[in-house]
Amino acid sequence: MAQRRTTWDDRVRYWFDSTLARGASALVGWMALLCLAVVVPASALVVWTDPHAPESLPDRLAQVWRLTGETLRLGGTTGTPLRVTMSVLLALVALLYVSTLVGLITTALTERLTALRRGRSTVLEQGHVVVLGWSEQVFTVVGELLAANANQGRAAVAVLADRDKTTMEEALGTKVGPVGRTRLICRSGPTTDPAVLALTSPATAGVVLVLPRDEPDADAEVVKTLLALRAALAGVKDRPPVVAAVRDDRYRLAAGLAAGPGGVVLESDTVTARLIVQAARRPGLSLVHQELLDFAGDEFYLLGEESLTGRPFGDALLSYPTSSVVGLVCGDTPLLNPPPHTAIGPDDLLIVISRDDDTAWPGECGQWVEKEVMASGPATPARPERVLLLGWNRRAPLMVEQLRRRARPGSVVDVVADGGETTVRQVRDCGASHGTGLALTFHRGDATRPETLRGLDVHSYDSVIVVGDDPASGQSPDDPDNRTLVTLLLLRQLEELTGRELPVVTELVDDRNRALAPLGPGADVIISGKLIGLLMAQISQHRHLAAVFEELFSADGAGIRLRPAGDYVLPGCETAFATVVAAARGRGECAIGYRSHDDASTHPGYGVRVNPPKSERRRWTAADEVIVVGTD
Repeated sequence: MAQRRTTWDDRVRYWFDSTLARGASALVGWMALLCLAVVVPASALVVWTDPHAPESLPDRLAQVWRLTGETLRLGGTTGTPLRVTMSVLLALVALLYVSTLVGLITTALTERLTALRRGRSTVLEQGHVVVLGWSEQVFTVVGELLAANANQGRAAVAVLADRDKTTMEEALGTKVGPVGRTRLICRSGPTTDPAVLALTSPATAGVVLVLPRDEPDADAEVVKTLLALRAALAGVKDRPPVVAAVRDDRYRLAAGLAAGPGGVVLESDTVTARLIVQAARRPGLSLVHQELLDFAGDEFYLLGEESLTGRPFGDALLSYPTSSVVGLVCGDTPLLNPPPHTAIGPDDLLIVISRDDDTAWPGECGQWVEKEVMASGPATPARPERVLLLGWNRRAPLMVEQLRRRARPGSVVDVVADGGETTVRQVRDCGASHGTGLALTFHRGDATRPETLRGLDVHSYDSVIVVGDDPASGQSPDDPDNRTLVTLLLLRQLEELTGRELPVVTELVDDRNRALAPLGPGADVIISGKLIGLLMAQISQHRHLAAVFEELFSADGAGIRLRPAGDYVLPGCETAFATVVAAARGRGECAIGYRSHDDASTHPGYGVRVNPPKSERRRWTAADEVIVVGTD
């Protein structure tokens, strides 16, 4: 092949590039030549166009030199060559000194800004909240902490995670929004390094929260982070309380030991599975949990009332006009929905639901009770239930176990999933568990395909539970909610074709996908990460309520239930909510609100009213539901 002829432009460009490759000296030389090539002709043009310029050529050249020297800061001194050379040398020394000083200052500032941008400076705060770890829960936790600190003059939240500081700040700013008067501080580094944990000043913190990541080794890393925190706090007498979460109950004991005697460890998968099953049995229950757990609505408080000492617990239920009493704390033991005849001790505290701690004031409510409209018949009996479970993940076996615990004889759970042999084996193991009240059947199929759902008589089921893949399973690496949203879209189409509403309960991982979910108004959506985040935020602000939540969400304790309103008041009658409270007391329950059937499709509450005033009157229908704290 003939060689291409080298042009003159190529040779000049090659020569120029070669000189630049020699280093800084060549670059400085070219810069000097470029400046002289511009400044000298321009100075000459200024001198020659000046009407007051000298007449002789040497004087004009000297004027050109002065103007060039002043422009380039070279002094511009004229005279003998030695005098000019010394002037230029002094000017270059001064220029070198100033340039070096500016360079050193710029470098120092750049290094400092880079260090700050990396989040490697120590937090100097008192009583702040430290959040360790990064997952979808961090946005819920930080958002709730900002809401809780909205009325405080000085509060701070420090987040430490092994991510870029700027990335964390941008993500929190986008998803959480304005921080108000609370300082939000992000620090970057591994949470398992005690030296890095010291950046958040945990010794002076008010509480430390440890979040699990959405990865297979998340629980092991939580335990390791708790051990690192214990090492970082070695020698500190008054250690801050610790609230952590693990997914697998096998790690709870280890996490509890690492957190110390004052630590609180939540099992996220178990709590999520319990609430999904509860919502499947009584649609709308997730709305009640949302109302009670976020800081925007009514919350749990512990109150002492001397006037009720020695009186039965049943009297306390009608002793607060604007608050709902749900239990007692005897010593350190919470008793939710104790028997009405339980005597209130002098040191006992009442567990109440109220808008704020200063809105729970005592007052007699008996004058609003109308006994003649109370229902006197037996409670609506429980019947066998048919549940359709679409999908399978690590929480599905826990859901089946929860369904089995309270299943009536003849109850059925049909599982439709397209998993491999591992899924088949897990379903078979769940079906082989002890107990005969629940029949478990597995059907292999893809719930995202229309023909699969059309082959099922979905309207024959009492509830339909839709779950997605695990975020760390590798089956849906981009968004574990993608398949769930497709399934919900197909179920919504079946509702529109048949004109019959399906009692769907779905689990989502990302709270942002809730707005995309094609569900009917007021449908139950359990955001697993958000739910645990709300619990952690509540416990971080009211640590004494940890035992209350443990009892509330336990498998066999008193929990939140939805009952037919006809079990408490006669349908069609108008009466105050105090009458419902008195009727629930007669059944051994604590009424805390209701759900109106007429408003079940109305945003934002979808008919749910938690902690209404005892004096509030309304006409009750057979389709309404009463929210109570009780047992099945």
